Amino acid sequence: MSENRVRRRQHVLLVALFVVYLVLLTWMVLWKLQVPWIGEAALLPRPIKLVPFVPSADDGASKPLEVIANVLLFVPFGLYLGLLAPSWQWWKSTAVFLGASLVLEVTQHLLSIGSFDSTDLIVNTAGGLAGLGLLALVRRRFDARTATVMTRVSVVGTVLSLLAVGIFIASPLEYGPQRDVIVEQRGMSETR
Repeated sequence: MSENRVRRRQHVLLVALFVVYLVLLTWMVLWKLQVPWIGEAALLPRPIKLVPFVPSADDGASKPLEVIANVLLFVPFGLYLGLLAPSWQWWKSTAVFLGASLVLEVTQHLLSIGSFDSTDLIVNTAGGLAGLGLLALVRRRFDARTATVMTRVSVVGTVLSLLAVGIFIASPLEYGPQRDVIVEQRGMSETR
């Protein structure tokens, strides 16, 4: 098989794996691997946490494990983006990480399935950048074989992730929907 054909197949496989990752990421961030749902306060005024890492009037400080989990969830994003768009400047990738995180945060807020937290924007973007940094280290080690090595790592990582999700779904563990925080306004009729 020609080298160009192998590269095309690797690229198609990486795109497919990236799509699977994005679906899992969305499902995990928005619904915590539960059946998709919409909260009672959807489209109603609710608090937005604009000051990162500190408690607000309606929400506590960001929990360290949650911050670490958000960073780790976005590391594969950086790896995939670095492999699929290797010529992009770091700032362009940063804009993609930030934009994807912003879309997830706004969606959580609008559907009332989570709250908008500026901390998540920062740590998700940091996770994507960490993935780019990790890929740079791998490139130093494997040079021309980086795409082949990382495609194999991505296949293994995706299979393990899908198995873990399957085990989680089959387990008795459940997370209840997040409690809706509704900001009452004058003249607003009772919605419950």
